[in-house]
Amino acid sequence: MSEFTQLEIALSKPIWQRIPIYIKLSGPGWLQGAMTLGGGSAITSLTIGAVYGYELLWLQPLAMLIGCIMLFALSHQTLSTGQKPYEAMRNYVNPSLAWAWAWAALISSIVWGFSHYSLGAGMLEEIIAVGTSFNLSRSEGIIRDLYLLSLGLFIWIICAYTAWNYGSDSWGVRFFETSIKLLCGLIILCFGWIVLSATINGQISWSKVLAGYVPRSIPTDETGVTTIMAAFGSAVGINMTFVYGYTLLARNWDSKHRELAKFDIILGLVFPYIIVTSLISIAAAGTLYGTDQDLADKLRPEYASGVFVESGIDVITAKLIFSFGILGMVVGSLVMHMLCCGAAGAAIFNWAHNSKNYKLALLLPTPAVLGVFLWSSMGPYITLPVSAVCGALLPIAYIGWFILNNHKEYLKENLPKGSKAVIYNLLMTLCILTVTVALTYSTLFKLGVW
Repeated sequence: MSEFTQLEIALSKPIWQRIPIYIKLSGPGWLQGAMTLGGGSAITSLTIGAVYGYELLWLQPLAMLIGCIMLFALSHQTLSTGQKPYEAMRNYVNPSLAWAWAWAALISSIVWGFSHYSLGAGMLEEIIAVGTSFNLSRSEGIIRDLYLLSLGLFIWIICAYTAWNYGSDSWGVRFFETSIKLLCGLIILCFGWIVLSATINGQISWSKVLAGYVPRSIPTDETGVTTIMAAFGSAVGINMTFVYGYTLLARNWDSKHRELAKFDIILGLVFPYIIVTSLISIAAAGTLYGTDQDLADKLRPEYASGVFVESGIDVITAKLIFSFGILGMVVGSLVMHMLCCGAAGAAIFNWAHNSKNYKLALLLPTPAVLGVFLWSSMGPYITLPVSAVCGALLPIAYIGWFILNNHKEYLKENLPKGSKAVIYNLLMTLCILTVTVALTYSTLFKLGVW
C-alpha cells in the first residue's frame, strides 16, 4: 500500500485512529528528537535536577513547546511550497540573514561535536570498564590519549557511515529513521528504569515532581541563568532549525503530509524530549540534589552514573544503563550534526545533495573527534561566544519564519487566513518574545546590569 493511500485512509478516520498510521509513516520529527537528545540536553537535565531539585522541571517542556510551535510553522511553509528553507529565507526575507543562519548552523554543529565526542568516549570507556574490567582511566600520557582517541574514532566511524548513506536512497533514509525510533525507545527505557527503581526505594516525591512543572520562580544566580539559556538552546537549537526542512524534503513529503508532519513532531520530538529530560532531571533530583558534592562532580556523567546506584539498582547495571542511555543520545545527535553540516554547506555553496562536495561537507565535524582530550581545555574559551552567537540568531531565525508565514507571495493560496492566521501569529509572537526576553535577561545578567 502506497504512502499516499495510507494518508487518505488516515484522514477518513478519527484523530485517535490516525496515530498508529502516523507512527508508521513518521520520520523527520524523530531525527529532530535524535538531534536534541544529545549531550547538551543530558547535562542541562542533570543540572536542573542536581542543583535545583524539582523546582525547574517546567523549564525544558516550555523550551520545547516554543520550538514545537515554530517547527509547525516551518513544516507548513516547506511542505506547502516545496522550497528549501535557506532559499525561502534568502529570497523572501533577507540574504544576509539566510547566510548568517546557515553559517551559525554549520559552525555550531562542528563546535558542539567536541563536547559530544568527549562525552561519548567517556560513556564508551565506562561501558568497556564495567563489562570487561579493562580500565585506563587512571593512566596518564600518550597511552591514555591514544585510547580515548580510538574510542572517539570508533564513534565517528559509526556516525560517518550512517550520515554518508542517509540520503543515498529511500531505504537508507527509512532505515536510519527506524533506528532512531528504536534508539529513543531504548533511551526512555534506560532512564525510566532508574526513576522506577528510585520510586520504589522512596527517593522521589511525586507531589513535588508535579508541583515542579508549574513555574513559580526564575533563577537569579549565574548557574540558573546559564541553565535557562542552555534549556532554550538545547531544546531546539539553531542547527535544528536549519536541517529540519531538508529532512522533510528528503522524504519527498508535500502539502498532503502537513498534518502528518505535525503529528511527527509531537511523536518524534516533543514526547521523547520531555519524557527523557524529565526522567533524567527527576532521577538527578532524587539522588543528587542536596548532596555535599561539588557542582562539577555532580554533573560529570561518569560520577552521576555511580550516584544513581543509590536508586536501588546494583552498581554494574546502573552504570551500564546510564552509560548506554547517554551514549545513544550522543550518537544520534552526532549523526544529525553531520547531516546539518551537509545541508548548510550545500545551501551556502549551492551544491546538489547527491554531489561529492555535499558528501564531504558531511564530514566537516570530523576534527571534533579531538574533543576526547581537548574539550576540557578549549571548552571554557569557545562555549560562551558560540552560545552567544547561536542564541542571538535563534530569535532572528524565528522572526524570519514569522515573516514567511505571513508572506503572500511566498505561500500564495497556502497563506493562513482568518482565525487560523490569528492563532498562528499570536503563538509565534509569544515564542519570539519568550526567547528574546530570556536572551536579554541572560545578557544583562552576564554584563552585570541585572
